[in-house]
Amino acid sequence: MTKMLDTGVHQRLVAAQLKDPEFRDEYEAARREMEIIDSVIQQLDELREQAGLSKADLARIVGRNASSIRRLFTAQSNPELALVAAIAVGLGADIRVQAPKKRPARARRGELATA
Repeated sequence: MTKMLDTGVHQRLVAAQLKDPEFRDEYEAARREMEIIDSVIQQLDELREQAGLSKADLARIVGRNASSIRRLFTAQSNPELALVAAIAVGLGADIRVQAPKKRPARARRGELATA
């Protein structure tokens, strides 16, 4: 019989902590960073598929171990930027950072807000 994890305790703890504006800002910043990483990795994986490359093929192109490339595309990870850049180059793609259309209203991680 498989035992189910009680995630309710965690959810209640996070909900209570989110009432603290500083915690909420940090939490939202971390969540946004994960979304950005996931988006970049998903786009690279789509390019890999469009190119007709297996993960092992891509690993050979970028000079990495095939298992590290498989993990990158299948597990939630925080890849090093050098690996992401190598994959983009191997796929003939560019990675660009765009400023948001609207400036964030609040500073984060100790940065000073500018008007």
